Amino acid sequence: MPRFLTMIRVDERNPPTDPPGPEFEERMGALLEEITKAGVMLDTAGLTPTSEGTRVTWADGKVRYTDGPFTETKEVIGGYSLIQARDKAEALEWARRFLEIHPAHWSITAEVREITEG
Repeated sequence: MPRFLTMIRVDERNPPTDPPGPEFEERMGALLEEITKAGVMLDTAGLTPTSEGTRVTWADGKVRYTDGPFTETKEVIGGYSLIQARDKAEALEWARRFLEIHPAHWSITAEVREITEG
């Protein structure tokens, strides 16, 4: 079965000001339990803010390090999941369900990409 990487993109400069509440945690926990029991979830995690990150760039034969935050970037990857699904349609369905758990006034994006094998 193919594997897919889902990158959760957030606007780090404009995070939601109100916490999602306990019902969000319950819904998220239930979804993560379901996807894990289904044998789909391989790994998932949130990421630290870009202020704690470093970009390593290779250009013109040199390596350059840039410490965060990366203010020129509007959307950053705030988390990821690595899943094994039957096909892209199933991977997209899990991503949709993940997004729908979040409060309606939040703005987040899930980018789903298949991992090339071999």
